[in-house]
Amino acid sequence: MENILGTKQQAELIIRQYADMIFRIACQNTGSMQDAEDILQEVALTLLQKDAPLYDKDYIKPWLIRVTINKCRNLTNSAKRRKTEPLEDYIHLESPCDKGIWDDIMELPHNYRNVVYLFYYEGYSIDEIGKIMGRKPATIGSWLYRARKKLKTIITEGGNSYE
Repeated sequence: MENILGTKQQAELIIRQYADMIFRIACQNTGSMQDAEDILQEVALTLLQKDAPLYDKDYIKPWLIRVTINKCRNLTNSAKRRKTEPLEDYIHLESPCDKGIWDDIMELPHNYRNVVYLFYYEGYSIDEIGKIMGRKPATIGSWLYRARKKLKTIITEGGNSYE
């Protein structure tokens, strides 16, 4: 019984440490604070239920990022999601997910958004992002280049200035 409690306590500490990061990734992937909160809970449950690398501090953060991105992808692809219309289409609510440049980043495809987020906000290198997302570094570099190019177009054509 001690081992299970120790694992639960350790998982709780990990979630507390990385909850903000998980929430930000989920928010920028789903575009919804409510969905991001659900994803955060699902990631926490997955951490408790699966063989997560609780003792490997170098591996836990990339593992959490990968699980979060996969949960977001599952939510986006779910049949329930396709059959409903988001409430945000009818009621505009201010949220941290859609301030400033986030509006422009949200126009990017999911893979580009994830690469931009991991590179600029989490500080991962292209090689590290490749390992997290299960892609070759050349692919990640291409996505980052294309994302920058698209963002430049979005910002200049949209008349946005963030200087």
